[in-house]
Amino acid sequence: MLKTFDRYIIRQFLGTFVFLLLLIMAIAVVFDISEKTNDFNESSATVKEIALDYYVNFVLYYSNLFSGLFIFLAVLLFTSRMAGRSEVIATLSSGVSFPRFIRPYFIAATILTSLSLYVNVFLLPAANRTRLEFERRYIWNAYRLDDNNILREVAPGTIVYMESLDMKSRSANRFAISQWENGALRSRIAADRAIYDSATGAWQLFDYTVRLIPRELARANPDTTGLRLSTREIITQGSRIDTVIPLTPNDLGQRLAIAAALDRVEIADFIRAEKMRGGSTVAFYEVEQHQRTAYPFATYVFTLIGVGIASRKVRGGTGVHLVLGVMLILIFIFMGKITTVAATNSGFNPMLAVWLPNIVFGLVGVWIYWKAPK
Repeated sequence: MLKTFDRYIIRQFLGTFVFLLLLIMAIAVVFDISEKTNDFNESSATVKEIALDYYVNFVLYYSNLFSGLFIFLAVLLFTSRMAGRSEVIATLSSGVSFPRFIRPYFIAATILTSLSLYVNVFLLPAANRTRLEFERRYIWNAYRLDDNNILREVAPGTIVYMESLDMKSRSANRFAISQWENGALRSRIAADRAIYDSATGAWQLFDYTVRLIPRELARANPDTTGLRLSTREIITQGSRIDTVIPLTPNDLGQRLAIAAALDRVEIADFIRAEKMRGGSTVAFYEVEQHQRTAYPFATYVFTLIGVGIASRKVRGGTGVHLVLGVMLILIFIFMGKITTVAATNSGFNPMLAVWLPNIVFGLVGVWIYWKAPK
């Protein structure tokens, strides 16, 4: 049974959190509308699509993304007010221990953590899919892939190479498909140009050359990287041929924001497929996968630090608590950015990169809790 004190803390915690959430999201929507007014006017999007497909999901996404910040500010604000009115001192002086004092905080934090986990795992991927599809249709410019000399293993022994890929026209220059068996080249299709047909799922190869190498020749000449011609090789040429391979332009390049639209099964499958292909964005998707659990559990870290800071009555009151709290949250965000960039660009373990800020600031929270007035 929750006592009156527990209900009071939980009500203040959740009430302040919801108030900050609604206030800041309203401001965010106003700023976003002012920024995208021209895009909306120039597009064919209806008011219903803008309101339901975009802004409802916009609010859901950013509310969940910045929920940790709102929770931290909520704890600082109402706990600081309690400390300023000497309610914390009175509570502790009446014989209530500090661990007992913070128990309702963690009950409320558990409610918010559970809600955030549910949103991240079950609601947000579908909401992001709708929002990003709206942005793709009405706001985004055509995606551009800057990588050159793209190489992917689309199946065991099947290597696809293209010098460059234009995402808008879905066309590739100097396209080649090589089939290897036991370390020896068995066949190779090379084309000056290739276009992906989204209707049929096939690549249309233009001005192509096909080389078929018999097993006997492949075993005798395992090093065929120089593509030496032989009378025993079968070589055919033509102006156009269609071929179906398990590779689409979206597999090679798409906006990384698309990761947020994949559910837990889809993102796990995508990561496995990208690892097989040797894709360069695997770490980014692994970071997205781990963030879906790490961010909700940061609620406990923010709650512990917020209570430890704001429960101490200091000269300057709420203002001092807010300044110190904002400094800590900025350091937390900065550290998170450094670790995730290290994961996506420098080979740092993605799981450790995502959880490291929680671990470090969890230890900071334990130290603040230990130094808090008892």
